[in-house]
This record gives sequence, structure tokens and C-alpha cells, in this order.
Amino acid sequence: MEKFTKLTTTAIPLPIENIDTDQIIPARFLKATDKKGFGDNVFRDWRYDTEDGSLIKGFPLNMPQYKNAQILVAGDNFGCGSSREHAAWAIVGFGIKVVISSFFADIFKGNALNNGLLPIQVTPEFLKQLLDTVQENPDTQITIDLKNQVVEFAGVHAECHTDPVEVQGRSTKADFDIDPYKKVCMINGYDDIDFLVSKKEAIEAFEKERVVFGR
Repeated sequence: MEKFTKLTTTAIPLPIENIDTDQIIPARFLKATDKKGFGDNVFRDWRYDTEDGSLIKGFPLNMPQYKNAQILVAGDNFGCGSSREHAAWAIVGFGIKVVISSFFADIFKGNALNNGLLPIQVTPEFLKQLLDTVQENPDTQITIDLKNQVVEFAGVHAECHTDPVEVQGRSTKADFDIDPYKKVCMINGYDDIDFLVSKKEAIEAFEKERVVFGR
């Protein structure tokens, strides 16, 4: 996996609740066992016209203003449904490194972390602010600081109640939780085997102590 420490990028807003894994990657694409190509079919039935196969221009992942964004901001209960790991493969394959929602299905969250995709759970209030801001200004920069477990963006707040046109950007921050072990793995670019290899010297030293004390 790639190392993940800090990321600043734009985001794709997808304000839909209860997005399940079959919507992320339809079952007909699950025959492959290699991760290659899954990104082409992420949200396949939402991104492409079922009749002629053309891209649906109004779907957020197809809109030019969100091109090259590496964060997906989605509605509540993201990744529910079946436990297919291919959903994480497809999102990563599309170029997304972070998904932000107010709730994630547990199995999806685990699959995401195992594949270098960071799921960030925030409050519904923070999520609404973020979605509103990104939809209003697609160029909004969002910073994810994994080491300090903080997500931050420039929100838009009314400064004058008598004149709603007058607004000013203010920094909006939120903390997020992550399993400590998975945090270490993501920061160092480890999968589970890589993590064990990184502990090789400590394991060997422990084994030597066991032999000594065993005598």
C-alpha cells in the first residue's frame, strides 16, 4: 500500500444515504480476483446510461468540476450491504483515497483500511457543512492529517445577518477515530504481512529469550 500521512485535495459530493456495496460495484463484476480494472466500474449503474453505455453527465463522479478529487463525501450509512472487498478495490481504483461519512458499515470499514482507503466518520452536522460547501465551491480544499486524526476545510459562514451575500471562509475542523494498528499500517504503507516483517528483529529477540529461559 501507499503511505498515507497528510492529504490536501478537493472532494466529490455524493449526498445519498445507505449506499450499499452492490451500488458501489455491481455483483456482475465480482468474478475477477485481480484488483485491476475495478475502478472503471465503480458506481457503474449510476455512472453509465443502461441503454447506450454513455456517461451520465449529471452524476457527481462524471462532472468535470470534481475531476482529480481524491476524497468522496457521502451520505450516512456508507458501505452497507454485502461484505464484498471489491467495493474498496473499486473506490481505490477510481483514485479515491478517503471517504467521509457520518456512519460506515463495519465490514466495509475494515475492507477499506485493509486496502489503503481511509474511512473518516464525522458528525451529521459536520458532514452537512462539508457537503454544502463542496457543492457550492468544488474547488474547496480539504486536508486530512492522519497523524493528528484531523479533517479540515474552509467553510463558508454568513458574517452579516442583514446581508446574506456577504460571506467569509473560516477553517472548520473535526477529529476522527481510527484503529491504532490500522493507523500505523496506513502511515507506513504496511499490509498485515509488511507489519509483521517490520517487527522481525523484535520477534527474533523474543524467540532467543524464550530459548534461554526455556533451558
